[in-house]
Amino acid sequence: MAPLPRRRMLLLATGATLSGCGFQPVYMPTASGNAGVAQRELAAIEVAIIPDRPGQLLRQALQDRLELGSSGIARRYDLNVGFGISGEGIAIQTDTSPTRIRFIGSATWNLVAQDPGRTRLTNGYATAVDSLNILDTQYFAADLGSETVQRHLADALAEQITIQLAAYFRRRAAASS
Repeated sequence: MAPLPRRRMLLLATGATLSGCGFQPVYMPTASGNAGVAQRELAAIEVAIIPDRPGQLLRQALQDRLELGSSGIARRYDLNVGFGISGEGIAIQTDTSPTRIRFIGSATWNLVAQDPGRTRLTNGYATAVDSLNILDTQYFAADLGSETVQRHLADALAEQITIQLAAYFRRRAAASS
């Protein structure tokens, strides 16, 4: 029998170690192969409108992650997100003009049940950082670079929010069982 490659051995050792401490993947399906608790609950979230173009990008990224191919699941929750991007020059020339800008995207969110009392279930905060070089280029190229940074920030924030929500649903399911 051929020896196992180093990566495979490391993966097996890590899996054995984590399973011993009760670790389970967040998106783990049920024993029958159906969507797990977190995935079903994430698919039941309706993302509220987020204003401006960066907000639209974040909303789309959230919807892509929350639905995960699940269709036909009734919406039971509303996700409200406050989102903003700030920028600061980080590479300053002697004439005080910046050549690089750091963009910091931050989002605060809260999850509300669609019950008559609009019960607030959980909330959280996410932040992401990206940067952009300022070059002596045409306006179109600068605008394209800015759009790319906004997409990167939206993707990073959506990923953090989705993981936080999935962890909440897993904890809630574990506490009720």
